[in-house]
Amino acid sequence: MLITNKISETAFAQTNPAAHQGGGLPGRHAKLWSSLTEVAKLLGIPAFVKEGDTQFQHVQYKAGQRIYTIGQPFDTLYVVYSGFLKSVMIDDAGHEQVVAFPMKGDLLGVDAIHDGIHQTEAVALSACEVILIPFKTLTMLGRTQPDLEIALYGVMGRELAREQSLISALGSLGAEARVARFLAFMSSRFEEMGYSGKQFNLRMTREEIGNYLGLTLETISRTLSAFATAGLISVELRNVILHDVAALRSLRRLPARTRRKVPAVAANEEVRVAA
Repeated sequence: MLITNKISETAFAQTNPAAHQGGGLPGRHAKLWSSLTEVAKLLGIPAFVKEGDTQFQHVQYKAGQRIYTIGQPFDTLYVVYSGFLKSVMIDDAGHEQVVAFPMKGDLLGVDAIHDGIHQTEAVALSACEVILIPFKTLTMLGRTQPDLEIALYGVMGRELAREQSLISALGSLGAEARVARFLAFMSSRFEEMGYSGKQFNLRMTREEIGNYLGLTLETISRTLSAFATAGLISVELRNVILHDVAALRSLRRLPARTRRKVPAVAANEEVRVAA
């Protein structure tokens, strides 16, 4: 049995919380719907997924808007179609901890499947577009397409493995190695999306990178300057160029002579690096 999820735009805007939080429906010339096959391709699921009349809604967000919030009841998964986001946890004191930087092809909201409540929130770092995947529709499709269900488990496992690989580095590597691995990780992600892995814009601030890596803003700024001095990268406004990705992947610590050449971080230094 095939299931259609295509509902009227008016009804969607009235009934779906994400539409209210996201600032409305996509613009006139934006993509409004994606088929199951298109979503599967975006997630990197093999082509054995059967096509049908199931359609999934697109919603656009502006930078700073939240896709979902902590404590919001779970009923939808989200696939990033374009743009950049951050996923954060917030403690009782209101302190934010960045746990991921989702981008094209990433699946969001998996953390809420267990108890039906979102434990994190997703915030747009740039203008972005996400595809809404109602969980009930997904589970019904899984009953008719067992291979699809298995593939989705693989996608969820992939997301978890990515997070764990970087988290494990936080406890075992020093500041320079953490920043180097982060840049190498971003390089790999851009290549996966079909873009250059050596020159890109990062939409997060240096402070957000530091929060994610467990480092201060000053440490991030000084480390990037040291990498530039060592000839590993170039940074201009929001644009970063990686001159030696292999070296960044294996770097443990810069030579002391390189660190001595790095000037002190200015108080008014630009706090954004780009991608």
